[in-house]
Amino acid sequence: MSARLWLAAYLLAVVAATFVHAPLWLAGALAGALAAAGPARWRLLRRALFAVLAFNLPVSAAYALLAWWQGRLAADYLLLLNLRVLLLVFLGFWFVSRVNVLRALAFSPTLAFLATLAAGQAAVFARIARDFRLAFVSRNPVAARLPDHARHASAQAAHLLDKAVCGASETTLAMRSRGCFDD
Repeated sequence: MSARLWLAAYLLAVVAATFVHAPLWLAGALAGALAAAGPARWRLLRRALFAVLAFNLPVSAAYALLAWWQGRLAADYLLLLNLRVLLLVFLGFWFVSRVNVLRALAFSPTLAFLATLAAGQAAVFARIARDFRLAFVSRNPVAARLPDHARHASAQAAHLLDKAVCGASETTLAMRSRGCFDD
């Protein structure tokens, strides 16, 4: 199947998943996607679970706490929300693992350019995170304490935020000079 057809199928699946409001159907769609993903299914599911847990765990816990405080049962909504997000993230990881995104977006030079910029930024941030981790390990020959981890995480977050703001400003100016925006 061509990259464009994969892109169309992925976009159709994402839109379809947002219209489904029954947890049983979402679970069935996730099971179908797992079955269709082939041998990479468990690796993709593990990556999707870790990505979803990082964001949905605090959101779901806060929502459950608020629902408990207000005396409303929130289990159905939380199940629906988390299944939908897991399905969407799994589909995204599956799509990216099977398709060259730049080839799929080749029909639009602007979209291909934006995807190239996003991939470049992701690589830069991954390198920075790796460098921070290696620097932290090299500066702590013994096991670091929790306050040390907290200081390191806050310094890394501040640096990444500064880098993102500066990079976004420069990228916007570069894109504007190349006619990407019609202001």
